[in-house]
Amino acid sequence: MTPFALLGLGFVLGMRHATDVDHVAAVTAMASRERSFRAAVSLGTLWGIGHTLTVLVVGGAIVAFGLVIPARLGLSLELLVAAMLVTLGTMNLSSPDRTHGHARGVPLSRPFIVGVVHGLAGSAAVALLVLTTVREPLWAFAYLLIFGFGTIVGVALLTATITMPLAAAARRFQNADRHLVRALGLVSIAVGVALAYRVGFVDGLFLGQPLAAK
Repeated sequence: MTPFALLGLGFVLGMRHATDVDHVAAVTAMASRERSFRAAVSLGTLWGIGHTLTVLVVGGAIVAFGLVIPARLGLSLELLVAAMLVTLGTMNLSSPDRTHGHARGVPLSRPFIVGVVHGLAGSAAVALLVLTTVREPLWAFAYLLIFGFGTIVGVALLTATITMPLAAAARRFQNADRHLVRALGLVSIAVGVALAYRVGFVDGLFLGQPLAAK
């Protein structure tokens, strides 16, 4: 595979990466609270930027310096993602009213931080995948950059796709938006609990024999 074909593949895989279940659950839970389409897409883009910066920093260190992420640390970061999903879902249940985006001062730092945490949990796997194919550090870093850009584009499109039907349902049915926000909160909690179970028991974080984070 030529380097440029590899970069194209990185973009496609980055967009695919945006549709991972835990990513979708987190972005959907946050975006469901937005009334403004523009604010919702901005939220998804900020998540993607946070995720990409982390992948570039941590993944780049793995590629350039051979940094090794211990299995227990990698699984602990995934457990942090699970806790964050449960927290986001609980926030939707406890306060289901949708906001007016930036007009009500929704913290811009929230989606960025959520994206950073997701990036921390997945950087090692992305970087190791690159290393199995690319031996030249410069091209490997370029792959990470294009992969991250693909993730940003993917999550922005995902957020737009999610927001449009939610907004339409809210306009057509009274109180539909509150029910949708709560329902998506329950989905986020369920994904978080399932992830915590997998990390803790299937991958062995709670059992003293941790496997490599996936």
